[in-house]
Amino acid sequence: MAIGEIALGQYVPGDSFLHRLDPRTKIGLVTGFIVLMFVVETWWGYGVGAGMVALGLVAGRLSPRWVLRGLRPIVVLIAISAVLNAFWTEGRTLWQWGPLRLTAEGVERAGMMGLRLVLLVAGASLLTLTTSPIDLTDAIERLLTPLRRVGVPAHELAMMMSIALRFVPTLAEEAERIMKAQMARGAAFDRGSLWARARALVPLLVPLFVSAFRRADDLALAMEARCYRGGEGRTRLRQLRMRRRDWATLVAFAVVAGGVGAVL
Repeated sequence: MAIGEIALGQYVPGDSFLHRLDPRTKIGLVTGFIVLMFVVETWWGYGVGAGMVALGLVAGRLSPRWVLRGLRPIVVLIAISAVLNAFWTEGRTLWQWGPLRLTAEGVERAGMMGLRLVLLVAGASLLTLTTSPIDLTDAIERLLTPLRRVGVPAHELAMMMSIALRFVPTLAEEAERIMKAQMARGAAFDRGSLWARARALVPLLVPLFVSAFRRADDLALAMEARCYRGGEGRTRLRQLRMRRRDWATLVAFAVVAGGVGAVL
């Protein structure tokens, strides 16, 4: 897998229905979707979630490969979760070898947990793939504005979250570049046991941290050179405005999510 193919944090320009939605609407939809996926415990509930993701792909005119690329980094996490749930869930025994016991309930729970992780990452990817970093920053700042009354720096928090999200694919590309450079010098990241592979990644961390701090310093200098002084007195070229399609989308999602929650 190429680390640089991480989809989370990347933006795909477009003019689809999902792209034209207000970013606050999309943040609300993703938040509601995440809550829904943590509430449902049935296969048909996850089926509704999968249908929402498929509808999001159509509404955003996005290829499924973008979502699949975002899933690659969590394959190991899904595998570990599946093994733990399959062997450590009480129930009817299907297979046993010493202390290891595979249960029918464990297999079902492993499938549900894996599907939940897949849907959570896919739903979050739809937000970043269809929302530019500037719109995302403005939306987070507007949502945090009421907290200014209690001293919360809304603009600074929104800016930090947006920059951190944007730097995910950048740092992934940097990590891949460093790995290729070290492999050219004889380093082996894809051979040996799991422990040996993990130890081989340690030398990768130092140059990656140095590169991250250097990029952060360059970004700070560039922002200061453009007279950036935080959010105090800052104006915007484009004002966010909720339109009919935003309210209609939120209402439609609330109806579906409420229907799913009502039959649980």
